Formats: sequence, C-alpha cells, structure tokens
Amino acid sequence: MHPNPAFRKTPTEQNVEFARERSFGTLAVNSENAPLISHVPFLLSPDGRYVEMHLVRSNPIVRLLKDPIEAVVAVTSSDAYVSPDWYGVENQVPTWNYVAVHLRGQLRLLDQNELHGVLERLSAHMEERLTPKAPWKIVKMDTEVYAKMQRQIVPIALQVSDIQGTWKLSQNKSDEVRKAAAAGLRNGSVGVQVGDLAGLMERIEVE
Repeated sequence: MHPNPAFRKTPTEQNVEFARERSFGTLAVNSENAPLISHVPFLLSPDGRYVEMHLVRSNPIVRLLKDPIEAVVAVTSSDAYVSPDWYGVENQVPTWNYVAVHLRGQLRLLDQNELHGVLERLSAHMEERLTPKAPWKIVKMDTEVYAKMQRQIVPIALQVSDIQGTWKLSQNKSDEVRKAAAAGLRNGSVGVQVGDLAGLMERIEVE
C-alpha cells in the first residue's frame, strides 16, 4: 500500500464496504518460481473476515492448495492521471490517484460439496443489484449441464487477517487545490471511472 499515511486513514468499515460492493479483484499468491495471479469475482462477508471464490480446476493456484497458503486479494476501481496544471499552484508533479483495498490472509481449498453454496451466494449477491430485473438463479440451468460445469471448478476461501486501504485522493493538498484537480479530471483525463474519482476527491474530509 502507499506509504503516505495521509492516504491510509480510511476506516476499516469503509474499506470493507468498498471491497464488498466491488466484488472483483486480483488474487495473488507466491509460488516456487514466480507470483501467481488470477482475476476473480468474490463474495466478502459483511464483517470483512471471509472471502468466498472459485477457480477453474486447471488454474495453477489450485495445485498449491494442498495446505492453506498466504494470499492477498487486491481490489481496485476508480483511478486517473492527475496533471500538475490542474492544481493552479506552481512546482507540482504528475501523479495518479486511485482507490485500492488489500485483503490478506490464509487461502484454502474448500470441500467440493461447498461449491454449490458458494456459486449460489455469489450469483445472488450480483443479481440483487440488477433491479428491476428478476434475479437469475441456478435452478434455471439444466441439471446435467450444471453438474458438468461444477466438475471444472473448485471452491476456495480466504480467511482475512488484515485489511489495508489506500484512498489516494490528493488529501495532501489544500481543499482549494484538491477541488481544482477534481475539476480538471471532470474536463477529461486518462483513467477508469474518472468522474467517480473526481467526486471522491471533492467530498473527502481531510483532518
């Protein structure tokens, strides 16, 4: 995470809410030769202590899970390049603002009998946001097709022991300078969900 403490004052509850709402991240583990990474949808418990996921059985991470291993899920969303010209003050440098939450803990393989529950809870978590659409449910699938699909994936879980968040929103600048940079973002920048990031920069309260 970013070493500047100005960007790491977000309460744990807000970090959990962000990760739970996003529900998609990068799973990273160490292996003998190099780190292994997978991009995964997940379901985070309301208290932020338990993550349910699934991987394709052929994923090399699965082969490492004979015993629990240390892992991290990195969750990001909005990010954008910030031009020094937008601050309205001299002697500034380019930077990149972003929000990121890291969920760190012990990753383990779950019993295959738990897969159905993991898939059901994860799909329900996603589908309930699609109102007024009627939620898709697993019972809509042909049972043989569903059984074949289940044989190809495995359920895994992360027991979270540490939650760290970086909300890099120019908190190290004055309100006037930070809001000027946010206005610059709204006029056009390089990044993802730039308007959302500008809104965060405008609303954040700096101690």
